[in-house]
Amino acid sequence: MTNRPEFYRYHNGQPAKLPFAPEEYEARLKRLRQIMADRNVEAMVLTSMHCIAYYSGFLYCSFGRPYGLVVTETDSVTISAGIDAGQPWRWSHGDSITYTDWQRDNYWRAIVHVTGKGQVIGYEGDHLTLVQRDKLEEFMEPSVMVDLAVPCMQQRMMKSAAEIELIRHGAAVADVGGYAIRDAIKVGTREIDVAMAGRDAMELEIAKRFPEAEYRDTWVWFQSGVNTDGAHNPVTGRKLEHGDILSLNTFPMISGYYTALERTLFVGDCDAASRKIWEANVGAHVLGMSLLRPGVSCAQVTHAVNQYFEELDLLQYRTFGYGHSFGVLSHYYGREAGLELREDIDTVLEPGMVISMEPMLTIADGEAGAGGYREHDILIITEDGNENITGFPYGPAHNIIG
Repeated sequence: MTNRPEFYRYHNGQPAKLPFAPEEYEARLKRLRQIMADRNVEAMVLTSMHCIAYYSGFLYCSFGRPYGLVVTETDSVTISAGIDAGQPWRWSHGDSITYTDWQRDNYWRAIVHVTGKGQVIGYEGDHLTLVQRDKLEEFMEPSVMVDLAVPCMQQRMMKSAAEIELIRHGAAVADVGGYAIRDAIKVGTREIDVAMAGRDAMELEIAKRFPEAEYRDTWVWFQSGVNTDGAHNPVTGRKLEHGDILSLNTFPMISGYYTALERTLFVGDCDAASRKIWEANVGAHVLGMSLLRPGVSCAQVTHAVNQYFEELDLLQYRTFGYGHSFGVLSHYYGREAGLELREDIDTVLEPGMVISMEPMLTIADGEAGAGGYREHDILIITEDGNENITGFPYGPAHNIIG
């Protein structure tokens, strides 16, 4: 009978050029190991796409299979499914083990091979499912389990110089997509056609800037009319009409790093009621950006913008918080919830953080000025204020098209 291993190493081909230098990953792992040591954790089992990519460079595609990164005092090992062959090793900083599907739960047997049993184990409480937590306890028999999701998130909130450089590129690519979208806007054109123009332009620009990268997940949400009422509404086949409100949203993805550009536009003309709402939202946007500086808390920024809208009797039309962190995240993985501009977030801004300002007002269909209005810029917190790295213009003077 053929020997069927539970796991093995498949180091096929040559290592790829990762998004960051080895020294960057070692610095991240050093900080993680300090987080572990401070809590007496002997081995960390990371399971989320964002944390595994952050510490190893490997961005997995689950398709229902579990993936992991095991970090101990001396080792960093990605745990991947056999369907990926040598790709996880080529794109991982550190070692890589492949588990087989000859029998169920070989994933956990591979992890135990690295950690041993009876250890103090760290895990991501905001990602590990109840089913997988039960399996962790069954196979690893941990003496203690420690949730390290929050300190890992706090580490990701502070960007290195290398991360900021990548984010700068992403913001510039988002602008490229924005200009391609603006050029494609015409009466009678479908949302999907405009969205594809922006996406294609961004993917070509990413390939130009990063010829040795892997390319996936860049997307556009381009909405018109009533479809603008939500920030995450999907693209449709609706055709643009004269006077439509538009929402331009470009999202380039570079090696797991998300950036964005979001703008309100109109086709051909903007009526007086719509212009009043639009200009008010632009005013909130400008105010909010001026408040993003070291020493100010997320809640303080939020309350100040709330007050601005309240004075204009528009606060009731606000639909969500005013901004969020950037880094290893996407619309289906990752979130640095400790750095969001909301009333319940007391995080104080520090140099090296990267955050958006993106106020949005939604007026219901049938009312004067109906639609969703949103502007979005990305700002790096500096020693004495902030640096706006978004270049695409905003407001009625620039974005009434045709």
